[in-house]
Amino acid sequence: MNGLSVSELCCLFCCPPCPSRIAAKLAFLPPEPTYALVPEAEGAGAGAPSSTRGGSGIMARWKLHLMERADFQYTQRELDIMEGFMTKSSRGNRIGCMYIRCVPGARFTVLFSHGNAVDLGQMSSFYIGLGTRINCNVFSYDYSGYGVSTGRPSEKNLYADIDAAWQALRTRYGICPENIILYGQSIGTVPTVDLASRYECAAVILHSPLTSGMRVAFPDTKKTYCFDAFPNIEKVSKITSPVLIIHGTEDEVIDFSHGLALYERCPKAVEPLWVEGAGHNDIELYSQYLDRLRRFISQELLSQHSN
Repeated sequence: MNGLSVSELCCLFCCPPCPSRIAAKLAFLPPEPTYALVPEAEGAGAGAPSSTRGGSGIMARWKLHLMERADFQYTQRELDIMEGFMTKSSRGNRIGCMYIRCVPGARFTVLFSHGNAVDLGQMSSFYIGLGTRINCNVFSYDYSGYGVSTGRPSEKNLYADIDAAWQALRTRYGICPENIILYGQSIGTVPTVDLASRYECAAVILHSPLTSGMRVAFPDTKKTYCFDAFPNIEKVSKITSPVLIIHGTEDEVIDFSHGLALYERCPKAVEPLWVEGAGHNDIELYSQYLDRLRRFISQELLSQHSN
């Protein structure tokens, strides 16, 4: 999330824009792509799911190749457990996806919607570490205009992108909704909340969430206007799955009050994690982050599913 200049604030007050313009100003900072998807050699994908298709490359089996600008390179083991592919959204964009088999036989798969200034190449190392530590496989995707995904980032595309990812995870890998955990971080909480308000799943994790775009730009905003973007606060009450909200008390980008407001509005919220002293981008460095995730997934969810 980037701030608005004085001139932009004045323009916003005098000429309220459409939600898509608020969204573009507040949220979308796609980086230069840090990776490419390289088609596997003929015959190398013998173990690929039967739902894959060739030709245009949509749903074919590909591998991620990190570019020189990436901060690291994969080990052979990491290459062996990762699979990349392209799928297509309802709005016609090609969406880059990644599936990581962190833990063979894992009960849950995390569908992770990342923050605004990263792509799959930058996030993949974190995904591998997270999945291994919380005993889950991880599926992620790049928003339109991010990484290898085509099109331009917009609020409508966010919703279409996660729908495409959800369908690909279910059809390509046969993962049932009751075994999918939706995880959204920062701007990624927007498509996560939208999808979770329409489909039941194992659980939802909202990491540094926002209530709405207007409330980020204008903290004193009390109601949701028709030209607001990312109205999580209006959708979170429709979620029927358990919701874990995580927020740093010193978040300098999306104020801690956003997490509190969503927690109070969400009837399915479980015990939240308020990380004392944490900001917007360092919650993962605190030990209570993994501790709370492990307890939520390995104890609370499994106990609920066994009843």
